[in-house]
Order: sequence, then structure tokens, then C-alpha cells
Amino acid sequence: LRLVFEEGLESCYARHQLNHRALKAGLAALGIKYAAQEGHQLPMLNAVHIPEGIDDMTIRKALLDRFGIEIGGGLGAFKGKVWRIGLMGYGARKNNVLLVLSALEQLLAEQGMKFEHGSSVAAANAVYA
Repeated sequence: LRLVFEEGLESCYARHQLNHRALKAGLAALGIKYAAQEGHQLPMLNAVHIPEGIDDMTIRKALLDRFGIEIGGGLGAFKGKVWRIGLMGYGARKNNVLLVLSALEQLLAEQGMKFEHGSSVAAANAVYA
């Protein structure tokens, strides 16, 4: 609460919204869609569909082991179908958004997914510009 008070509630909210929009733009550039409908998405917890042909655990384990990034898997009916990418509190930062997008690009390419390399980071940076 002290950190929110120091930053200011409105600034904190704006930072979370900005980073959510940047992450969303980057994921869209990779063809990754959100699980929740527009208007029902949380900027702090981004639930996205796992691309077809991509193994959930392979990507999540590599993100953690190789990049130190932990994202959640789907729960219940969404197990193996969605990833939950948190942008909460201090973690809602530009460098974290760009890191997760870069790491995902590398790992998805290794899994054979086709997309324009660098497109996710470029899309996120366009939001930040």
C-alpha cells in the first residue's frame, strides 16, 4: 500500500493499463488471442489462448528455466488451453513486457510457430511510443 500511495493510485492504474495494452499488442502480433472478451479483460492478469500445436508445459518450463519468467497455466476447464500472464504491482513494467514477448518469440519459434520475428516487441514499443 505504501508503494501505491507513493506512486499515486491514478498513476498506478495508468501504468497497469499501459503495460496491458503493450502486452496485448505484442501478443496480437504473434496471433495470440485473449481468452476473455474485450471489455472483460484484467490488465493485471492476462489470460491468453495457447497457440495450436504449442505444448503448454514445454513453453512454461523453458520460460522459467531459461529466462526466469513464470507464467501460470490454465485452471479447471482451461488447463492446457490458456496461459495466465501477470502484470501486477512492480512487475507491471515495460522491461518485463518486452522480456516476456522476446522470450515467447524465441520459444515459440523453436516449437515451429510461424510469425514475423521481432513483431511482438515492435508492436509493444509502438504502444509505448
